[in-house]
Amino acid sequence: MSIDSPALDALSAAPGGDDAFAAVMQEMASAGQAEAAPPAPAAAAALGLGRLMRRIPVTLTLELGSAEVSLEDVAQLRPDSVVELDVLAGEPLTMKINGVAIGKAEVVVSGENYGLKVLEVSGLDLDSFAP
Repeated sequence: MSIDSPALDALSAAPGGDDAFAAVMQEMASAGQAEAAPPAPAAAAALGLGRLMRRIPVTLTLELGSAEVSLEDVAQLRPDSVVELDVLAGEPLTMKINGVAIGKAEVVVSGENYGLKVLEVSGLDLDSFAP
C-alpha cells in the first residue's frame, strides 16, 4: 500500500481532519513502506509500530450505568421520568476505550466541563505493541 503526499496533504487540510491521524499517516509514509506486500516483522519493528500505535486517536468514555426496560416502559417515558440504573451512587464507573473496559473512574468537575478522575487502570498494555 502506497501513501502519496498529496493524499496526506488533503487529509490534513480537510475541515475537521484529525491532525493526530494525519501525523501518524505522514510518519508511516516517510518510513518508506513497500508498495506490494505488507511489511515483514523486521520492517514493522523498523517502523516503530509501538510508537505509532500510541498516536492513534481513540474514544475514551465513562459508562454511567444501564437499565433493562421493556418497550412499554420506554413508550411511557416523559420529561420528568426517572429510570434507575444498575450502579450505586458513589460507586466507581467503568472507563472504556472504543467500547472496551480499561479501568474505573469517577466523575469530577473540570472548569465548566465534566471530567473523570482515574481510580484504576487495568487491561491496558500499550507496551505490548513495542518491537
